[in-house]
Amino acid sequence: MALEKARAAKREYVDILMKNKNVVACGVGCKRVGGQATQEPSVVVSVIKKLPPEALAMDEIIPRVVGTIPTDIIETGVIRALQAPTDRWRPAPGGVSIGHYNITAGTLGCLVTRGSELFILSNNHVLANSNAAAIGDSILQPGNYDGGTEADRIATLEAFVPIQFETSPPTCLVVSDLVFFLNVLARLVGSRHRISGYRAAAEANLVDAAVARPLSADLVERRILNIGIPRGSRDATLGTAIRKSGRTTGFTTGEIQQIDASVRVSYGNSGTALFQDQFVAGAMSQGGDSGSAVLDGEGYVIGLLFAGSDTTTIINRIANVTAALNVSIAS
Repeated sequence: MALEKARAAKREYVDILMKNKNVVACGVGCKRVGGQATQEPSVVVSVIKKLPPEALAMDEIIPRVVGTIPTDIIETGVIRALQAPTDRWRPAPGGVSIGHYNITAGTLGCLVTRGSELFILSNNHVLANSNAAAIGDSILQPGNYDGGTEADRIATLEAFVPIQFETSPPTCLVVSDLVFFLNVLARLVGSRHRISGYRAAAEANLVDAAVARPLSADLVERRILNIGIPRGSRDATLGTAIRKSGRTTGFTTGEIQQIDASVRVSYGNSGTALFQDQFVAGAMSQGGDSGSAVLDGEGYVIGLLFAGSDTTTIINRIANVTAALNVSIAS
């Protein structure tokens, strides 16, 4: 009951809290005192930098309570999509370097099926270059940063869920024409100022996910390095023990510290994107681990790792991933 009240408070206040420029995520977790988790559910507010109240404007101060639920403020730094460097594997298991030919490198998460067809599962920003790729593009194993070339092509991009960035170039011709007209007018009157149009995201994202089609089934295997073959998929909750195998930090473990989290993620030059219904764990990943399958202690996939900071790991719920791509975990 207390957990459901915390989730309701988070849903009620998340939009207000996320407008704070220092806030990067808002979820539900157990309040920590002296670095130790208590049994008290709280609305966890993640900030870029934890500052004393006197250094903040009034509208930047996070309230101690939202509704009747206490808040817990943690410093995470900027949360970024994890991308960055190993060996060539044939057949390739989950947990190894992979990537679209135009990115650095990410992680091959695991294999999934759609009917009798077999695919590689990872992130959009790993396999589809943050929406910039075309279906059929080459997927390399290892990834480009790890020395992969066209000779290391293992798959082609099959499908991806587009990432809705908070702002993107306008697609409306009326807006484009209006921007052009106003900038011409500004130039004629001698102004050095210009305006630009943009398209605001219509809704938050649930997943950063994509699948690739192996060139042949014998080039990949269902095993995940240091973990084994997944038993399937299921949901997780607060305190669930988790593990992953990624291209950068290898085999690491942790636990779900927040559920139902809304998170603003930086994609560098591509912009920022807001995600909702995310899991949050502690420091169990680094750049290049994006795309890792995250499993519970019994070998079920519970999520897809895609972002984080030095202290935080952000994970898509696997139910949202499989539903968006119409696939099942290859067990």
